[in-house]
Amino acid sequence: MIVNELKRVFLHKENGQEVRLADPGAEFTASDVQNFYSANYPVLTNAKIIGPEIKDDEVQYRFESTMGHKG
Repeated sequence: MIVNELKRVFLHKENGQEVRLADPGAEFTASDVQNFYSANYPVLTNAKIIGPEIKDDEVQYRFESTMGHKG
């Protein structure tokens, strides 16, 4: 039996474009990764974590913004 460890990928949408965020380390939880990237992407401070979902030989987590739209 061969066991392959799947890499984690964190996805976030910004201005309609999907941004792939690299895994900063296996010791980080999904919440830790969210906090890690929130300095560069402030919208992540209020995002909810969706996943994990196994897709394309990766473990994908999505950060979805919970902020509403004006207008």
